[in-house]
Amino acid sequence: MSIKSFKDSFIKFCEINKFEKNVNQLKIVDLLISFINSKSKFFHLFFKSNEKQCFYLFGGVGVGKTMIFNHFYEFLKIPKQRLHFNEFMINFHDFRHRNKENSIFSFVKKLKKKAELIYLDEFQVTNIVDAMILGKLFETIFKENIKVIITSNTKIDELYKDGLQREQFLPFISIIKKNSIQRELIIDEDYRKLAPNKMERAFFPINEKTTFKINQFFRELTKDKQSKKITLNIKGRELIIPHFYEVIIKFDFEDLCNKNIGAEDYIKLAEVCKFLIIQNIPNFNENNSNQQQRYITLIDILYEKKISLMISLENNLENISSSKRHEKPFKRTLSRLYELTSPKDNFIT
Repeated sequence: MSIKSFKDSFIKFCEINKFEKNVNQLKIVDLLISFINSKSKFFHLFFKSNEKQCFYLFGGVGVGKTMIFNHFYEFLKIPKQRLHFNEFMINFHDFRHRNKENSIFSFVKKLKKKAELIYLDEFQVTNIVDAMILGKLFETIFKENIKVIITSNTKIDELYKDGLQREQFLPFISIIKKNSIQRELIIDEDYRKLAPNKMERAFFPINEKTTFKINQFFRELTKDKQSKKITLNIKGRELIIPHFYEVIIKFDFEDLCNKNIGAEDYIKLAEVCKFLIIQNIPNFNENNSNQQQRYITLIDILYEKKISLMISLENNLENISSSKRHEKPFKRTLSRLYELTSPKDNFIT
């Protein structure tokens, strides 16, 4: 099957799933075809040094960025690797910890043996450690002719905006811009909000009535399942799960997002979980922005791992507030919550 047939495949995929064939999405499909067709490693053509190594797609929440790239990724029959950006950086830092000398070069060499293309979904930079290392890391990736496709809610120039010591991040911006085709996908409607009965597993406000409904649902879901308390070990840290019913877990927001835990812990949690209940999610503001950042990371990982979700929260998803610092990424979180709490879910149907 030739790469040119990707567009036909994507259109058929939209028809089967009853998705709108959006002209802006189809333009991105055309650009992806041009991007890959120019790459010698895929088709044994002569490689031109001025060709772009990266396709960077950004845009608002729920416009179909991940859907397009997921389909494109599955279509390509080449050595490849798909990772949420958080997982990619965790893998790098783990490798760097084990290999003190030439860690970036060694990491990329190992990556090249596995993949001609890497797909990084939901690219965002939130801490100074990643910000300082990304320039050298991506410079090495591009030198090794590893192709990269990236989705993000943020255009390149605004990555890590207002971040600590951002001047040390600017070399990465120069490198990624020089080596990337950057395009914005603009669609007015958030498709994830169009699912019917989208709020059936998101209960608000937090009161006795909603607590009763969730507990009742939890009892029905865990009927005849064995209950136990388990402890997950993550690099010497312990994450205790007090309510574990086989693959069904219930947590209070405070225990997941108001403790010193992060992406690695949430990934480990997702490995043992198929259905997660999170109770008592507050409104967010400047006073709990750290908890909000953890919640954003948690939802990104649950979405990536396709974990079904039930939540209780202070306001409905349309009106839950955000800190100013996290307003932009939190829009993605809210959009994903519509999908994660949708009853159109194989786990409970």
